[in-house]
Amino acid sequence: MTCHVPLRGGRFALPLALAAVLLAGCTGAADEPGTTERRDASSSAAPGTVDGTDAEPSAEPAKTPDPDPARLPKTRAAALDLIDRVIADPDSFGPGVVKRSPYESGPDTWPVLGEDCVWQQRKPGHSVLATLTRSFEVPAEAGKGPVRLGAVVTVHRTRGDAAWEMAESIEETMRCPTQQLREGELIGSMVADALSEVGEYRSSELGGPHHYAWQQAQTLQFTVAVTGKGAKGRTGDEIDNLVVQAQAAMLVRLESAVEKQS
Repeated sequence: MTCHVPLRGGRFALPLALAAVLLAGCTGAADEPGTTERRDASSSAAPGTVDGTDAEPSAEPAKTPDPDPARLPKTRAAALDLIDRVIADPDSFGPGVVKRSPYESGPDTWPVLGEDCVWQQRKPGHSVLATLTRSFEVPAEAGKGPVRLGAVVTVHRTRGDAAWEMAESIEETMRCPTQQLREGELIGSMVADALSEVGEYRSSELGGPHHYAWQQAQTLQFTVAVTGKGAKGRTGDEIDNLVVQAQAAMLVRLESAVEKQS
């Protein structure tokens, strides 16, 4: 598996074997958690055909875990169980991170980026077995505003469905370099490199521009994503490190949940 990790404004590919190093080495909206959040992909993506053959994007890294087929979810219930074991909790980000309220999204909500570049809530597409978003925060302190964080895990029916989500995530950034998350909250100057994005976050509540970071990874039929929104007094490195740490934690949990047992 390959993670795409933004640090100090740059991005590079990181083998999953180094995820444990990240866990040790990384320090540890009006904003409505659990509603419209930058998701990990879109429900409208679906495999197409070229000259009568299936066309799949090459978004998935070449190296993936060696899964046990019996441990791969095939039902909604099994997918929800896996998500519960994989998705980030406050400790995944490091010290000082707490749950926001509401903490989790509804089970049948799926953010979709409209043609007007505004995120809206829809029902998940057929390709999605289950998806869950959690919201977190680093509380405000003297001279520093609150950091808003989000984590998403999605389980698809097939690996191809997950790969198409990854491809559409890149297309969305090219189509909408400025996006409205909800009323009074914008992200802009978005630059995508593989499956990481950095940009500027503006909020009617928190002002701005502040640093914004998002990254997404895919393996097998799963996608995982983390979002970080900065605030006054918060550095870009601080936001990036929070995102990296939680993403690495989820990838390690995911590999452990599906790999063959020795």
